[in-house]
Amino acid sequence: MNFSKEGMVPMAVEIAYRPGLYLGESIREEKLDKIKKKLEKKPLLSGVVLIALSRNASDQLEIYEARQLVQSYYRKHPPYVVGLAGSREEAEKIVEQMVRDCVENRGDCALKEYLLC
Repeated sequence: MNFSKEGMVPMAVEIAYRPGLYLGESIREEKLDKIKKKLEKKPLLSGVVLIALSRNASDQLEIYEARQLVQSYYRKHPPYVVGLAGSREEAEKIVEQMVRDCVENRGDCALKEYLLC
């Protein structure tokens, strides 16, 4: 884990969020700003699962626990988050909803293009 020079505090990650972020049932909209700040400053303590656009050309989405954000990779390559959930199961339900919305609006499963619109 990489730390800043000022007293062993994990370095922040600048996360980009999709407008109209998909939220799981356990993520309350009125707490969203607080959750985002915690994700960027103290991801180990957030208890959140992220749904992000994949940087891999052959995949569309990635689902991972926010605590992975302490890895140096994410400071160099911050995620574009399209959904937040309280658990992996909840994240999978959100992805199912994203697919339904994409098919309904575009007629296909091009999630990356749909979620970037």
